[in-house]
Amino acid sequence: MHEIIYEILQKYWGYRQFRPMQEEIITSLLDGHDTLGLMPTGGGKSLTFQVPTLCREGLCLVITPLVALMKDQVDNLRDRGIRAAYIHAGMSRREMVVTFDNCLYGRFKFLYISPERIDTELFTARIQGLPVSLIVVDEAHCISQWGYDFRPAYLKIAQIRHTLPHVPVLALTATATPIVADDIQKKLDFHDGRVFRTGFARPNLSYVVRSCEDKMQQLLRILHRVPGSAVVYVRNRKHTKEVAEELNRAGISADYYHAGLGQEEKNEKQRKWKVDETRVMVSTNAFGMGIDKPDVRVVVHLDMPNSPEEYFQEAGRAGRDGTRAYAVLLYSRRDKANLHKRLTEEFPDKEFVLKVYERVGNFLEIALGCGMDSIYEFNLKRFCTTFNYATTPVLSALKILTISGYIEFIEETDTLSRVMMLVHKEELYHLRDTDPATDRVLQCLLRSYTGLFADYVFIHEDLLAQRLGACQQEVYEALLKLNRLHVLHYIPRRRTPYIVYTRERMEPRYVQITREAYEDRRQRMADRIESMITYATSTRCRQQMLLEYFGEKADYECGCCDNCIEHRKREQASAQKPEVIARAIQQFIGNDCVSRDRIAAALPYPEDEVIEALRFLRDEGFIVCEDDIHYKNKT
Repeated sequence: MHEIIYEILQKYWGYRQFRPMQEEIITSLLDGHDTLGLMPTGGGKSLTFQVPTLCREGLCLVITPLVALMKDQVDNLRDRGIRAAYIHAGMSRREMVVTFDNCLYGRFKFLYISPERIDTELFTARIQGLPVSLIVVDEAHCISQWGYDFRPAYLKIAQIRHTLPHVPVLALTATATPIVADDIQKKLDFHDGRVFRTGFARPNLSYVVRSCEDKMQQLLRILHRVPGSAVVYVRNRKHTKEVAEELNRAGISADYYHAGLGQEEKNEKQRKWKVDETRVMVSTNAFGMGIDKPDVRVVVHLDMPNSPEEYFQEAGRAGRDGTRAYAVLLYSRRDKANLHKRLTEEFPDKEFVLKVYERVGNFLEIALGCGMDSIYEFNLKRFCTTFNYATTPVLSALKILTISGYIEFIEETDTLSRVMMLVHKEELYHLRDTDPATDRVLQCLLRSYTGLFADYVFIHEDLLAQRLGACQQEVYEALLKLNRLHVLHYIPRRRTPYIVYTRERMEPRYVQITREAYEDRRQRMADRIESMITYATSTRCRQQMLLEYFGEKADYECGCCDNCIEHRKREQASAQKPEVIARAIQQFIGNDCVSRDRIAAALPYPEDEVIEALRFLRDEGFIVCEDDIHYKNKT
């Protein structure tokens, strides 16, 4: 088997060697052990289940929370000649049935599925007959209420274990504290679990915190000083566009990305960034998951993340190629207040949560005592407008109600348009009631896509419009007309969340918001926020603090974070006299007018000692201070 896994690695991926811990995890799975893999972002988690699946008969069931990540991995496998498929909430029942049938008959080796699909009647009925040889739980920290991104749907994964008791489970995550790692194994009912932990240390990654009030100016300074590809993380969608526009005005090629964009637009933005047509991607945390670009030289957080877990995962997208890269956090005095404001938004008053529960039932027109096990499309924007609510606290209330077991809120899913022909090919020659424009769209559709008569096929209206020299609206109207004529079934793309009532609707006074869903989770978020503030304000080695947070012993300092470099400057300067620093400042200024920040950054001395020397030179009349920021030698 040892030789076979290396043959597969070489054949499909072109590698001769595995990365650290990959082979150990693969061997554990092939020996039939439940396995937990703790591997940092970019550590090659996918290979740990893809290689052993290709070694033997059967289907690998991969549970992952992001539809975009599913599509990414399935496309990647198909490009390598490996048969893979996915199922998510945005698909029709017929599409899901066809996919399950193909898995049953051995036409796929990998089936990716969202956790929300696990509890459906269709999945429950089909899973028993599928030839599953391995179950994979990606982003496994989502199963733990101790984790920073708990998702109630993950708790249903244990049901699969009862149905397939002899199938080994692989749980994968990049961010798990010791208590979360233990909880993952407990929730997944590990029988004889093996845990493999890749060290979280990243020797090539320099962690830096910059305290500043003008974050945009600091960002521009960083991007001018550090060449190469970059990611800038912000907290809200509107801010992504604003920052990208400002960077472009400053001559830095930038684009923006967030979950509210259409899938085609996301794909095009990702493509341009990956091939370096765009240098900087400004994004919310929706960007980066599953995107493999090894040469990112700097990741900048313009806004503070809520937790070290989020920060470590997002910062870890820099420097995957092993060469020097930078993870920079910009911190201002306002950040602490902003983090505590987020805590309030994440946990609105219980009275507000109950009011949201009541109004959602009214909005969806569900009678008391009804609705159990029913799924409803939920227009979040219209709901918030109707009741004059801000979006964030409503989303938080829905999550609290989900964890308390009254509803299940399924995040917005983005699906491409789909078409399947309803008539036989021969009948197309005898069609009536179609005008020339509609007929042109139909002919273009048939030329552009195969398999339309057998199953639903994803289509792109903009591609059809481009080939016809028409506008998208014309294509859309023609497809709707063909749909009305029952020539084809057209499902336009849409973006919508769903709400499933897991109990019948009841009066708010009978709804119990559990301590586990509210008080305990609130305290854990408060603790994470304090850990994040401590990270930003401490003078300790940054990497050492992160390693200790994740339960890894850190006996040494990294030597390359801003604090380590500052410590080294202090040691080097400890034997220096103040006059030496003063002379160095005068020589550096020369005939120019130089800012205080530039002087402090350029000289190999502690910043506070440089500032003290600047004050001395100014007070003694050797240099002149202009606008309290810039200095020049007195002439």
